Amino acid sequence: MATLTVWKFPGPGDAQRAVDTLESLQSEGLVTVHDAAVVEWQEGKKKPKTRQLHNLAGAGALGGTFWGLLFGLLFFVPILGAAVGAAAGALAGSLTDVGIDDSFINRVKEAVVPGTSALFVMTSDAVQDKVREAFTGSHAELIHTNLSDDDEQRLRDAFSEA
Repeated sequence: MATLTVWKFPGPGDAQRAVDTLESLQSEGLVTVHDAAVVEWQEGKKKPKTRQLHNLAGAGALGGTFWGLLFGLLFFVPILGAAVGAAAGALAGSLTDVGIDDSFINRVKEAVVPGTSALFVMTSDAVQDKVREAFTGSHAELIHTNLSDDDEQRLRDAFSEA
């Protein structure tokens, strides 16, 4: 079963520093990373910078389409017009079908704001106590949703770039 987690950090560059920790955990076999992306939101900016971490993405990565749609829904909808907002509502419905619900979206929107950063990562086979230990002292806030195997496959199918 895969887990989509969002680690929110108090500073705009903190998530990038956490990527090193995640790479180390993966190389030690303490977590399998299927895909990952970083959001950095500088204070005073209208929107965050986002990027997929191709160096961490494994076989079966979700791809840029998924991350683009999720980040668009999370961070850009309030800026867009009503017609686009309605389309985003339809997207939110399809994300719910694959285990990403309104509660998750709202929690991320409330937590990831200007002056913060976040690491979005889809993982499996995590040795949870070792992962938590590795992030001790990072002042990270963990927001997560667990995806069933069926939900993960539907998510991959829905956002496949093949």
